[in-house]
Amino acid sequence: MVERMNREKDNRRQKGAVAEQAACDYLASRGYTIKERNWRCRSGELDIVAEFGRILVIVEVRSRSIGTRYGTAAESVDYRKVRQVRSTALAYLHYRQEEERELRFDVVAIELDGGLNTANLQHIEAAF
Repeated sequence: MVERMNREKDNRRQKGAVAEQAACDYLASRGYTIKERNWRCRSGELDIVAEFGRILVIVEVRSRSIGTRYGTAAESVDYRKVRQVRSTALAYLHYRQEEERELRFDVVAIELDGGLNTANLQHIEAAF
């Protein structure tokens, strides 16, 4: 039982890493500059912090496997997650002394196939 749980956790981490890399590659191809990945503090983690022109963009990356029954990756961004990301972003701005920056929150929702390849990528600008 414990071995199965560890395997599932490792698989989830691997899927998350693949999705975050796909999101970074996508954003970079669209002219975004990736400043940080997986920035952590006491209140949580920011998946990607990027710049697009003068805008600082906090990007929440969500992934799902194709055919998952629990809704889409984009639908998994609930009120609790929005609140946590906003709180962590405020800590980031304070820590980096960038409180005056224009800020935007985006979501990159990714569907992965069985081989962990990107089957679908949706970029939602100003998602929350």
